[in-house]
Amino acid sequence: MPSRQNLPLHSPAVSPAMPSSATMPLFARTPHLGEGSEAGFRNRIRDYFTSTFDRYESLFECLANEAAYYVKPIALRHPLIFYYGHTATFFVNKLLLTRMITARVNQRFESMFAVGVDEMSWDDLNDAHYEWPTPAEVKGYRDEVRALVLDLIEHAPLELPVTWSNPWWAIVMGIEHERIHLETSSVLIRQHKLEYVKHSSHWLPCTQSGTAPVNTLVKVAEGDVLLDKNKTDCWYGWDNEYGVHETCVSAFNTSRFLVSNQEFLDFVNAGGYLNHHNWEDEGKAWLTFTGARHPTFWVKKTRGWYLRLMTEEVAMPWDWPVEVNYHEAKAFCNWKKSETGLPVRLPTEDEWYRIYDESGLQAPQQTLANANIHLDHFASSCPVNRFAHGDFYDVAGNVWQWTETPVYPFDGFDVHPIYDDFTTPTFDERHNLIKGGSWISCGNEAQRSARYAFRRHFFQHAGFRYVVSEEVQSVPASHYETDKLLSEYAEFHYGDECFGVANFSKALVDLALTALANKPLQRALDIGCATGRASFELAKAFDHVTGIDFSARFIQLGAQLARGETLRYTLAEEGELVSYKSRSLQELALIDTAQKVEFFQGDACNLKEQFSGYDFILAANLIDRLYSPEKFLQQIHQRLNLGGILMIASPYTWLAEHTPREAWLGGFKKDGESFTTLDGLHHYLDAHYKRIAEPREVPFVIRETRRKFQHTLSEVTLWERIA
Repeated sequence: MPSRQNLPLHSPAVSPAMPSSATMPLFARTPHLGEGSEAGFRNRIRDYFTSTFDRYESLFECLANEAAYYVKPIALRHPLIFYYGHTATFFVNKLLLTRMITARVNQRFESMFAVGVDEMSWDDLNDAHYEWPTPAEVKGYRDEVRALVLDLIEHAPLELPVTWSNPWWAIVMGIEHERIHLETSSVLIRQHKLEYVKHSSHWLPCTQSGTAPVNTLVKVAEGDVLLDKNKTDCWYGWDNEYGVHETCVSAFNTSRFLVSNQEFLDFVNAGGYLNHHNWEDEGKAWLTFTGARHPTFWVKKTRGWYLRLMTEEVAMPWDWPVEVNYHEAKAFCNWKKSETGLPVRLPTEDEWYRIYDESGLQAPQQTLANANIHLDHFASSCPVNRFAHGDFYDVAGNVWQWTETPVYPFDGFDVHPIYDDFTTPTFDERHNLIKGGSWISCGNEAQRSARYAFRRHFFQHAGFRYVVSEEVQSVPASHYETDKLLSEYAEFHYGDECFGVANFSKALVDLALTALANKPLQRALDIGCATGRASFELAKAFDHVTGIDFSARFIQLGAQLARGETLRYTLAEEGELVSYKSRSLQELALIDTAQKVEFFQGDACNLKEQFSGYDFILAANLIDRLYSPEKFLQQIHQRLNLGGILMIASPYTWLAEHTPREAWLGGFKKDGESFTTLDGLHHYLDAHYKRIAEPREVPFVIRETRRKFQHTLSEVTLWERIA
């Protein structure tokens, strides 16, 4: 391979490179959330918010035309117009949950832009369901959200420090969330066809390359790893960073450099993508499906290899890190193991921490980082021998580094109440951790404690380094659900009957089917479906059932069962003792219903338009948990066919923590007399329904521990739509 020392990467057809991004102002770092005065804190958060919001919008300047917003870069993601609006909607949704605001900015947009895509079975990727707005309309919406957040930062009540349970956490969460999407959206732009992208002075790649260094091994001594983040910590973190993890890591050897394009070329030239024996089973399936013959960002031309960057293709920089998914990285390690006879593999998460600690590296502070990270240097990778960290290079930055470790919860893990599905859907042993960050990783992503995980076939700005070591430390299995609330609901829906009380979901469906005699049984909606038992029960009679719940954590369990998998969860016995349970649709004689049920994440008070045309709607134990039961009741008739039946079941447990006092349907004095929830139901439903039959109380039991159970009566009413 000829030397290319200090040759520019751009082809002659491309205009000369503009100044490096290092000449731009330093991109604001994730702030400390407790120090200084109130005024100083407001200023720091304002700067952090505006710099992030502005940088995110500048990314979309890389799109060449309006069509680029609507053509999907890849089939498994929404088009970029979604991501342009999504991060603003995230602010609104989280601020509503913390009650820092009480009204939506744009209800239509906040339904359309609410839920992203991680290939979960409930993701809605049917383009027919969307009438996307124009980029200008989304920019106008973003301007409204910007003004809203800035007003809160200026005037909202503030109590320092801002930690996990502080309402201001939602503002910081929104900023860090947008920084994540700064990176994921840049990957989608990189996967767009060249006709849809253009150069931007805010996003300038590295223009230098040289001869790739020969990789060598560095010994890392045995040492301890300790991670211990609690909810009083004054640095923002995502839920999977919290808890305690402590272990001793045995000595190992690791590559000095990230694997370069040059080093990976040997694998390609050796037929690495053609000889399947070096690929794991999952990797073989991916390879067969895609027909890949080289890394996805490599482009083979008659003049040789080129590399696709975000907005251009350049002559291959052989000394830059190769960018691959986990399967490709793992196959390379297996190939190198067979070639050298050494136990070559990817590092574990704990081994990466040992490399980090041995390197003496620190997270980026308020000076230019000694790493290709945080957009301090380039809008691309750079040579693997540019940033030294002790005896290593690129311990952090340049590209993310794949590990052998599936993401798992630390001891003491808890979900954040306003973002319950950030990590828990990834506790499936199918999402591997990536460490170290890339050139665009910023804010929380650039911290040592950051724990991000992706499906093994996904592409980020990610590559790898390898280790030589026989020992692979096991991590706690994550396939048993250990979250207390989810386990209780799993048992409530699919577990054993207690004290002779019939399964609540099944009892409701049996009542409904009696009322539905001689009526159409084509489509049913289970709104507030939780983990989905009633959805499956309804599918025994209906042709199609839609289950919708606000919590992705809940519907993940239902979707898991629908895929034919076994649901596994722990149950509290006493103290720290637990028992382990499993359930499948086969055991419950519901396996034949799975193909007729679809699960979606959604807001019962703000449903997407396509959820309509139902013969029956079940709202079980839902209305007294809604932030606006009035909105739900005033709109739900639009989803139900004339003559269809709405079933409402609720114990009417009104609590201000779920529903503002002024939004309760009943349970208070009005004009000196008791006003019940049934009175409130009639008030909102009588215009479109007639109540059929008298209210009926249906009991249910929720198991909390082996000797503690919650016994409740739910009042069931049935309403036929007449108008």
